[in-house]
Amino acid sequence: MHRHFEDELETLRSQLIRMGSLVDEQIDMAIRALHESNLELAKFVIRREARVNELDLIIDGQCQRIFALAQPVAVDLRLLLAAMRMNSDFERIGDIAVNIAERAEPLANSSALFERVRAFDMIATAREMLTEVIDAFIHNDSTHARDVFEKEERVDKLNRETFYKLIEVMKSDPLLIEPAAHLMALMRHIERLADHSTNIAENVIFIAEAKWTRHSSQFSPSNS
Repeated sequence: MHRHFEDELETLRSQLIRMGSLVDEQIDMAIRALHESNLELAKFVIRREARVNELDLIIDGQCQRIFALAQPVAVDLRLLLAAMRMNSDFERIGDIAVNIAERAEPLANSSALFERVRAFDMIATAREMLTEVIDAFIHNDSTHARDVFEKEERVDKLNRETFYKLIEVMKSDPLLIEPAAHLMALMRHIERLADHSTNIAENVIFIAEAKWTRHSSQFSPSNS
C-alpha cells in the first residue's frame, strides 16, 4: 500500500510538470503570435486549450483519489495541498494564453505601439517568471522560486508605466485609441500571468520548506 501511495505521488508530480510544460508552451506560442501577428498560431493556441482543461480534470481527480484512499503524512500532505493550488493556477494560465492569443488579430501590425510603451519588456519579464517557477518546481528549489518575487515587482512597475503611457497615447492620437485599448487589456492578462507564477512560487516554497510565504503585490492601476 505504501509503495502504491508513493507511485501515486510520483505520478501526480509528473502530471503537474506535464501541465506546467503545456501551459508554458501555450504562453510561448501566444506571445509569438503577438510578436509575429501570426493569426494561425493564435488560433492553434485557442484550439489547444481543450488539452489544458482535460489535464486539469485529470490532476484534480488524482488529488481527490489520493486524499480518499490514503492517509498522507506531513510532507506528502504539503505536496497534495500545493498540487491542487498549483493545478488551479496552471489552468488559469492556460486561459490567459487563450486571452493573449485572442489579442493577436486586433493588435496585428501594432509593433510600433508595443515598442512605444515598452509592452514587450513587461511581456518578456512575465514570460521568464513562468519558465523559472516551473523549473523551480521540477528541482524543488525554493531559492530559485523566491527569485520570481523580484521579477513580479518589475512587472508591476512596468505595468504602471505602460498604463500611463497608453493613456497619453490615446489622448494624443485618436487613431490609436482602439489598439491602445486592446493593448491595455492585454497588459492586464500579462499582469495576471505574473500573479499566477508568483502563486506557484509560494507553493514551491511551501513544499520545500513547510513555510507559507504570502508575497503581497504592489498596487497596480489595472487593479483599480
